[in-house]
Amino acid sequence: MTAQEVRLCGLLLREHFGEVVEKVGTHLLRSGAQNLRTIIHETGISLDLVKKSLCVLVQHGTCVYSSGRKGPGSPTEYRSSCDLILRILRYPRYIYTAKTLYGDTGELIIEELLQRGHMTMSSTVKTVADRLTQNMEEGRSMDYNEVTSAFSKLVETHFLQRCPPMVAAATKDTATPVTPATPATPGTPAAPVSTAPPTPESFPDCYKVPHVTLAGRGKRQLSTEDGEDQRNAKRAKLDSETHGDEGIYWQVNFERFHLHFRDQAIIGSVANKLDQTSSEIVRTMLRMSEVTTSPAATCTKPLSANEIFRSLPTTYNIPRPILDQYLTLLVDDPMEFVGKAGESGGGMYVVNLHRALANLARATLESVVQERFGSRSARIFRLLLRKRHLEQKQVEDFAMIPAKEAKDMLYTLLSQNLVQLQEIPRTPDYAPSRTFYLYTVNQLPTARMLLQNCYKTVANLIERRLFETSNSKRLLEKSQRIEAILASLQASGAEPEQLTEVEEMITAPEKQQLESLRLHINKLDSAENQVDETIFLLESYINSTATSTS
Repeated sequence: MTAQEVRLCGLLLREHFGEVVEKVGTHLLRSGAQNLRTIIHETGISLDLVKKSLCVLVQHGTCVYSSGRKGPGSPTEYRSSCDLILRILRYPRYIYTAKTLYGDTGELIIEELLQRGHMTMSSTVKTVADRLTQNMEEGRSMDYNEVTSAFSKLVETHFLQRCPPMVAAATKDTATPVTPATPATPGTPAAPVSTAPPTPESFPDCYKVPHVTLAGRGKRQLSTEDGEDQRNAKRAKLDSETHGDEGIYWQVNFERFHLHFRDQAIIGSVANKLDQTSSEIVRTMLRMSEVTTSPAATCTKPLSANEIFRSLPTTYNIPRPILDQYLTLLVDDPMEFVGKAGESGGGMYVVNLHRALANLARATLESVVQERFGSRSARIFRLLLRKRHLEQKQVEDFAMIPAKEAKDMLYTLLSQNLVQLQEIPRTPDYAPSRTFYLYTVNQLPTARMLLQNCYKTVANLIERRLFETSNSKRLLEKSQRIEAILASLQASGAEPEQLTEVEEMITAPEKQQLESLRLHINKLDSAENQVDETIFLLESYINSTATSTS
């Protein structure tokens, strides 16, 4: 955990939950696991506000709690990590992916769960159906069954999962006694207590959809003030209804989304490198191995050419000999996205996930060098990645760049920590005249450094966006008030003259300023999403490398 990560996490918490939650969250990041009393003492925040902040963090999965490290009877400890908080940065991508795969209904289901942390299935279905009905034409409404079907599909594909059952921390005032795993005997030390929180996958019913007795259609919100009491009465009535899923809460399975993003990145790179048919073959292989391959695996389970041929989409009428040629082309490609694992069944093939991520990270590093330092520096960088170790004279000869320019470029890359210099002495005294000076590129440390730069970039973008909106706060509030008045007048059937009169409350210079502000904020949002794609690729490569070497 670095200072840039903590800074970015603090900005995300402040933007979504406020300054008090930001203070508690960043304190947990810097201090590690702490109990409630220590948090109150060290942050100087009141007990009530700390409790509410921790509730918000736990509700949204950015903080976990467990029994104290000293064993049963010790106070409950709370801990947070940058990985949990940085997922907030990817919320727009999760929502867009759900919309792409499951339409507007899937989009709103994911959006509601991300906004509220976790919800029951019946509550989610009602809320989403009401929101969809609100945007439909008058007289039309969304059936609960359609939303339930979309929810079930998201669970079947593991994009949603049940929250793990709540386990109360063992304290002195616990109502039920804690039963030890093994009987305690006098003079025997107590068994170590596991403080790790349970994972959703450790429970057998993680992806089991309960039978919900829910029938009806979405309802439109009443727009009149007179309907407020009626809405409150209906809400109280609905809250008392039972649907068979009480106590079963659902949350977004972020790891499943990350696997989908990884697969899409691999498929897209194959399409760019070769063609659309090759990418469709790789897509088919990844889809077939979704269930059988572990998320941390370096490659998929072997698949025979016969299985791949039978599983290809019907729209691709590829004869079997052509498929064999495509598979051979993928295996022989220098990027090594696909490897051959055997000859049975017409040939056994795997997708090399770790090598694919390494190649994607390498392409990202090369692109950064080219954009910042030019094509000649990128040529030197690629040369060092390929040849591993080269002297300065060898770099000049292989890259075909004049000595003075090559020297300047190497020193520039060296000063930015993109290139490393390794000394290999021929004698123990390290005399410069008897020492080889070899330039090299260490891809993993360079990727880590670039990742920190990406965190700093996103934090700067968020700060700039917050600064822009705070400077134009009065104008934005005025625009929102006028939009609300216009919507109310349109709903009540006002005349066009009234609408025009309200619209003219914003002057032409203010409209121009608003348009410029919205354009600027859209650019900042777009830049955040683009940098987040780079962050995801580099994080995936670093995690995959750590898994493959362990």
